[in-house]
Amino acid sequence: MTQSLGSHRKDEHVILAEKYYTETATAGFADVRLIHTALPEVDLRHVTVTPTLFGWHWPFFINAMTGGSPQTGRYNAALGRLAAGADLAIASGSQSVALREPALAPTFTVLRENHPAGFILANLGAGHPWADAQAAIAMLAANALELHVNSVQELVMPEGDRDLRWLANIGDIVAQSPVPVIVKEIGNGMSAATVARLQSVGVKYIDVGGRGGTNFVTIENTRRPARDYGYLEDFGQTTVESLLETQGLTRIATGGIRNPLDILKALRLGASAVGVSGQVLHWLIQEGEPATAAHLASWQAQLPQVLGVLGASNLAELTEVPVVLSPTLESYVRQRGLTLPQ
Repeated sequence: MTQSLGSHRKDEHVILAEKYYTETATAGFADVRLIHTALPEVDLRHVTVTPTLFGWHWPFFINAMTGGSPQTGRYNAALGRLAAGADLAIASGSQSVALREPALAPTFTVLRENHPAGFILANLGAGHPWADAQAAIAMLAANALELHVNSVQELVMPEGDRDLRWLANIGDIVAQSPVPVIVKEIGNGMSAATVARLQSVGVKYIDVGGRGGTNFVTIENTRRPARDYGYLEDFGQTTVESLLETQGLTRIATGGIRNPLDILKALRLGASAVGVSGQVLHWLIQEGEPATAAHLASWQAQLPQVLGVLGASNLAELTEVPVVLSPTLESYVRQRGLTLPQ
């Protein structure tokens, strides 16, 4: 069978995401210090990390990555099994290709087949009409919907969209959706002004999708014959900057998460949950499914232990842990008129 352009692009995205994966991310977490207490006064055996979001049991989840080709369908099947085994929520990659080519729907529905009782997030571009969103939700019997906003990626993508007027459409979908709608950036972050505009059309949940993790400018620029958009590779706000920008509504932090301490830093800066994408995909491609399951289990064991060492017995108490920003990040906060969550 001849592979369609959309299906081939899905494979390219995964191949290039892995090619450009780095062990150390640049999402801003190195600029955030959680102050150590030598007397935690916490019993590590009784620390809990249950978040206050969607009834989840863990404050991190496997965020949007794959689907849309035979190979990425196999990854989705594995990711569904991993999420089920770890009791984690999981988000699908963009389902738009399956709406255009229904034969590709099974590369997405394997998520639900392998995680039948799990919390699954459907995923679609913010320019799609409500009918498409409804179909994406139904395809996965989804518990929530991610609408991704990716203007910089669309600009650099050789076949990208040029009509970036999404706000009214987002409002229309939010008004009609029977499940929560999360507006998600995919690597260039969000600003306070963006949040205000989203709130004006009824959005309650965002994923800041900050710069510093998987870089879709790099990926799409590699797909361009001239590779002429490299100057945008560092464009946008990091994950940490985006969290500081977007106080005042329910936030998910995705972009450059590499360890449990990054998760706790994001939560301390006000995230309700943390999405992990490139790191999980890297484990799966390089080490296989059993090793990836072991990594996830290790994070789940370590997360409450590190939280306890900080002197907190639950995530509510994490807000009392002192935090210090680097001079560079402090300057950003000052210039933007932002405040540090207390």
